[in-house]
Amino acid sequence: MFQLGFDNEKYIRMQSEHIRERMSQFGGKLYMEFGGKLFDDNHASRVLPGFQPDSKLRMLLQLKDEAEIVIAVSAGAIESKKLRSDLGITYEQEVLRLVDLFRSVGLFVGSVVITQYDGQTSSDSFKANLVKFGLPVFLHYKIEGYPSNVKKIVSDEGYGKNEYIETSRRLIVVTAPGPGSGKMATCLSQLYHEHLRGISAGYAKFETFPIWNLPLNHPVNLAYEAATADLNDVNMIDSFHLEAYGVPTVNYNRDIEVFPVLNAIFEKIYGTSPYKSPTDMGVNMAGNCIIDDAAVCAASRQEIIRRYYKALCDLRRGLDSAKEIERLELVMNKAGVSVAVRTVATRAKEVAAETGAPAAAIELRDGTILTGKTKQLFGATTALILNALKHLAGIDDAHDLIPSSFIEPVQALKVDYLGSKNPRLHIDEALVALSVNASVDEAAAKALRCLPLLQGTDAHCSVILSTADAGVFRKLGINLTCEPDYENDNLYHI
Repeated sequence: MFQLGFDNEKYIRMQSEHIRERMSQFGGKLYMEFGGKLFDDNHASRVLPGFQPDSKLRMLLQLKDEAEIVIAVSAGAIESKKLRSDLGITYEQEVLRLVDLFRSVGLFVGSVVITQYDGQTSSDSFKANLVKFGLPVFLHYKIEGYPSNVKKIVSDEGYGKNEYIETSRRLIVVTAPGPGSGKMATCLSQLYHEHLRGISAGYAKFETFPIWNLPLNHPVNLAYEAATADLNDVNMIDSFHLEAYGVPTVNYNRDIEVFPVLNAIFEKIYGTSPYKSPTDMGVNMAGNCIIDDAAVCAASRQEIIRRYYKALCDLRRGLDSAKEIERLELVMNKAGVSVAVRTVATRAKEVAAETGAPAAAIELRDGTILTGKTKQLFGATTALILNALKHLAGIDDAHDLIPSSFIEPVQALKVDYLGSKNPRLHIDEALVALSVNASVDEAAAKALRCLPLLQGTDAHCSVILSTADAGVFRKLGINLTCEPDYENDNLYHI
């Protein structure tokens, strides 16, 4: 059941105020590293019920006349075709999407920087493509001994080798398609280069997770560890902050490791560092805006389990996620959770066992749990969505939202003309048929209008879904998990 746990308007207000304070602190330019997603921070909205995915964007728009966007993407992510899993697109595609989105709301995208570059041809091709579209691209190189060899890093052989990113505005927002993209290193490199040019510049970090003023093993912070299990990120007590102020705060290993580098750069620029700890660098008011800790904890535990199921399915698909699964199991132990807390998973598996066929379950925002069974006309997840829409619209279960006279021609098209071996309608096909029927059937029209009510619900399927069906769940905003099994023994699945 959905319970509000976060005050989004208070968060926007507090964050905006602190960003302006940080800009005033440094004067000149401020390089601000933006962690997480700017447009659609779905992770934050899942673990902090009430957080709106576009909250960061709304704050940034208040500063758009002073702001310039720099998008960082690592050469390694380009080479490996790393995916942004919640959207099902590569980091390369996400860079293009972000440029278009920023421009569409009036934000200025100054450039893209490819980090950790080491001559990869895939990065060369990506750069050439961006330049062709008129977008400046800069290269930042791998630095041997990073981040421990401070002397080399803060030298002509370290940051000095990086290309200087030409910027024109006061607030430089460095963002990325996802974690591990080199945002902080980009900011620090720019501080070094600005100093060489006699330009005053500062640095701050806008990172939502981990939340510094929550306990180390609070479910929200553990959910962050689960989300970054593939990066080996670990939440830690900020030893620098504890030593400086005697107050325990939470940060993560990469920020703590790189803090001496930041201090060394500031000491070269100002003779002293304005920060005593990685926590000092941050502008993060999220912990002050939690209004129901129990709701936030429950949501975060569900997110940990979702990440675990995803890793299991990735392993079944042949992706190398065995170490990630081990790390997620450790996180689950720390959080004191198991797959049993995911009620929709338990229910879907029960129905699958009863029917001997794939089944699915969904928990609506009011706590109601519905199921979908495999049928002659529909797969389990298609039946599930139609059942959910009937329930939300108050339509009798016996009413056919899509008459067989609509379904049979679609099945014939799929099998006879498009070569499909599966005559059952996928979710998107069923929704198209439903929308057509809505023009003549008021019940169908009423059901169709209930689609937005599925956003933020939880669902589980007893088998790994096809790419098409999984994509529809993603577009509808349904938090889907699957058992790590396929419906059949085929070697090839789409």
